Amino acid sequence: MDAEQLDLSIIVPVLDEEDNLIPLVEEIKSILEDMPFEIIFIDDGSTDNSLKIMTDLKGTESNVRVIKHRRNFGKAVALKTGFAAAKGQISITMDGDLQDNPSEIPRFIEEIEKGNDIVCGWRAKRRDNIFKRWPSKIYNRLVRLMCGIKIHDMNCGFKAYDTDLAKSLNLYGDMHRYTPVLGKMNGARISEIAINHRPRLHGKSKYGSKRLLRGFFDLITVSFLMAFLERPMHLFGKVGGFLSTVGLAICSYLVIVKYAFDEGIGDRPLLSLGILLIIIGVQFFLLGLLGETITYRSSENNTNQSASKEL
Repeated sequence: MDAEQLDLSIIVPVLDEEDNLIPLVEEIKSILEDMPFEIIFIDDGSTDNSLKIMTDLKGTESNVRVIKHRRNFGKAVALKTGFAAAKGQISITMDGDLQDNPSEIPRFIEEIEKGNDIVCGWRAKRRDNIFKRWPSKIYNRLVRLMCGIKIHDMNCGFKAYDTDLAKSLNLYGDMHRYTPVLGKMNGARISEIAINHRPRLHGKSKYGSKRLLRGFFDLITVSFLMAFLERPMHLFGKVGGFLSTVGLAICSYLVIVKYAFDEGIGDRPLLSLGILLIIIGVQFFLLGLLGETITYRSSENNTNQSASKEL
């Protein structure tokens, strides 16, 4: 093993969690006494004393690292920053609010060692108010339906990853919720464990109603990516074929009307509609071919490192 290689990297995105950071580090240390590990704090634009506390912890704890964002970029970018910096073979992501119980970490590690690439935490008994629980339940059902991943709690930030796979995930916007979906697209083996979720004792939740709408749009995005990213013609070709078929049917009907019944069709709006549908259908078909060309070139020039692993 490389001298800089560790067994475990714990990645903690932080936004205004000054009262929770020291207890979190103490709990992690008490659980992982015999394992080489590092804690990577990602300060995502905190406005309280969180950054100072993390810096102080770095000065007293040799395995604490701190990375500072110049502004608040969001949790997805914070996780991407953490994965890029991680030196451990396994990466654990957890929130900095103490609701994720560090005593669950050994269980996550066991699941990864069984051959899983992503292990998701499931807050079976969630310690949040009803305004957070019920929208989350509806959202998770939609994810299971649209993405085909049987995970109870996609929103839970307490997860474990094979670090090589985690580094390959393209995280942006609010895509941190969909790391299992992105992992599945890369061939990841995914499992889930029920965890002990604790109530928040200090600080305020960063959850807001705007996240519901953003999460829904992101769900549509990942559903599209799963279904058509590598097969764009399957989407655009079907749409183009349907529109062209309807347009041809309309034009065929008008031809029959003209020559069988000797009626004029030049001033009929239906003629314009038929021609328009044929043109749009051909454009969709050509767009699908263009997408297939781009996909082919991408797969030819960029080998996905997460799809294969030397044994």
